[in-house]
Amino acid sequence: MFAAERRQLILEMVRANGAVSLRELARVVQTSEVTVRRDVRALEAEGLLDRRHGGAVLPGGFTRESGFPQKSHLATAEKTAIADLAASLVEEGEAIVVGAGTTTQELARRLARVSGLTVVTNSLLVAQALAHANRVEVVMTGGTLRGSNYALVGSGAEQSLQGLRVSKAFLSGSGLTAERGLSTSNMLSASVDRALVQAAAEVVVLADHTKLGTDTMFQTVPTDVITRLVTDDPPGHDDRAVPELQALADQGVQISVAGASGGGGTGSEPAPARQSRRDVPLPGPRRTQVHGSAPQLRSATALGEQPSAGERERERAARVADLRRR
Repeated sequence: MFAAERRQLILEMVRANGAVSLRELARVVQTSEVTVRRDVRALEAEGLLDRRHGGAVLPGGFTRESGFPQKSHLATAEKTAIADLAASLVEEGEAIVVGAGTTTQELARRLARVSGLTVVTNSLLVAQALAHANRVEVVMTGGTLRGSNYALVGSGAEQSLQGLRVSKAFLSGSGLTAERGLSTSNMLSASVDRALVQAAAEVVVLADHTKLGTDTMFQTVPTDVITRLVTDDPPGHDDRAVPELQALADQGVQISVAGASGGGGTGSEPAPARQSRRDVPLPGPRRTQVHGSAPQLRSATALGEQPSAGERERERAARVADLRRR
């Protein structure tokens, strides 16, 4: 394993667990504690984590949100693939909202080519990515600027979203679990994201595999409100993301998995997307409340005779095996 690969894996482990011992890091990356200690020292110099006696922790403790410079270096290939796939869900002439985040910024760069699109956002980075897109209208919320993620938050941002109605909301966050849904470590950001959700008929969450199974302080979107998750293929050594994906599917979330081989880049005009896609089917009935309308029933099971308990168990086992084969 190259040094860059080791350090990326170390970052993912610390991000997922909050604190990890040097011994555990050495076991997972299959190297000596001396080498891991050197990697941790290098990552601390970049501000990506903090060293503690015998291990590494999140920078500043468990509750502090990582800033944009730190986030922009995490899971970059995965974010590119997710953005490619998420952009394919947007049609010409739609009105959507896009929240703050490094993954949504990647999405915005791809939306610049969608004709007749209207994008409402509280993110300066999203607005900047669309600033020169002649065919896209950008509407920004009011609010107070949070310098750590270049987002507008507070009562001004929330009030500007009142009465708004769009087709889809695209959001990211700090963590995603089947139990609590999407969450973030900042209260003001969570409040604005909830206001964005209230304006949308469908909610699409963009989250790479490092966020799956991670739970942070403030709930943004409950699981039963999430329409679709767009994520990437978790690596083979990740025994946390695959069960979490299955648990989300069991609760009725549509899951689209993007391959990390997509094109893209960081410029304002990314290369055409080259990604794989797999939609994990809904495992059973689920009621979703679309704001302003009556509850609707979604189900992967056709109307008619209901499957037996044994058939449902076999279907579930097949889905788990399918997810693990990726």
